[in-house]
Amino acid sequence: MVKRLEFDTIDLYLIRVLHTLITERSVSKAAMRLASTQPAVSAQLKKLRALTGDPLLVRSGHRMQPTERALQLVAPATNLLHEAERMFSSRMRAATFDPSRSEAMFRVAASDYLDPLFLPALVAHLKRAAPLVRLELMPLTQDYDYRRHLATGDVDLVIGNWLYPPSELHQGKLVNDEIVCLVSERHPAARNPRGWTAQKYLASEHVAPMPTHPGASGVIDEHLHEQGLERDIAVRASHFSLIPLMVADSLLVLTTGRLFCSRYVEQLPVRVVRCPVAFPPLTYYQLWHDLTHNAGAMRWFREQVREVARGLERRAMPQRVAMRGAA
Repeated sequence: MVKRLEFDTIDLYLIRVLHTLITERSVSKAAMRLASTQPAVSAQLKKLRALTGDPLLVRSGHRMQPTERALQLVAPATNLLHEAERMFSSRMRAATFDPSRSEAMFRVAASDYLDPLFLPALVAHLKRAAPLVRLELMPLTQDYDYRRHLATGDVDLVIGNWLYPPSELHQGKLVNDEIVCLVSERHPAARNPRGWTAQKYLASEHVAPMPTHPGASGVIDEHLHEQGLERDIAVRASHFSLIPLMVADSLLVLTTGRLFCSRYVEQLPVRVVRCPVAFPPLTYYQLWHDLTHNAGAMRWFREQVREVARGLERRAMPQRVAMRGAA
């Protein structure tokens, strides 16, 4: 047990250092994230080791790995930081966030399903609105445990589509999109749209993205399964932006949002056709944890994400209306 005198030397910043070291698994990365120096963080790690009686981080090959005791401390440290934020949340809300001067770091995990122009547009928008901020963009893949990373503060925001978003996270809708099919100009559905039936759709060979988390089947297949239907997925691809190229040179069918598909019609020999199976709109969300819910910088950042997403939707609307008539 930590002695009383030692316990009195533990301040909130030391808890943040502990949390950052365990989640970053690197003294140098933790120093960057804390806007500190490696010698200072190394000294704090030494103090934490003495307080806990555990090495916390150990060398494993070329990397540092947290010990079992360190992993056990992540949740309590997260809770302490969260409760401290809640204690002073009214002061934080009152503080003015100045994007023109801020050097904040925003970490985002996102899929590229929404629109191939979304992330580039977000970067351009942020560089105009807040030229000094930094942005880290991570892919939302099957191996990325976004719930854990949000809970530990490794990532600030997750952007993607879910049929049923996780209920324990805060969520903000970005856009709703109509589900359509992208096919080659040579595909029977493009040559004879009136003959494109649900039976032919299900019997076709499909290409689909890899699920965004283990055990998931994706929003398209989740909905089909709920209707007692199943399609033939011939190709699973982790690089979603490359799928239109696969469709253009094959008879594969991609089922996704019209906003994404419409970007490729003028670039590739592909066509957007209606989906003969009824789907609810494809809804894209941004998700975040209680940890960042009241932070002024994050409230501002979430609004920028919402503005960029809706701006892309508005600019694409005339083209989408024209294509819907053709489809």
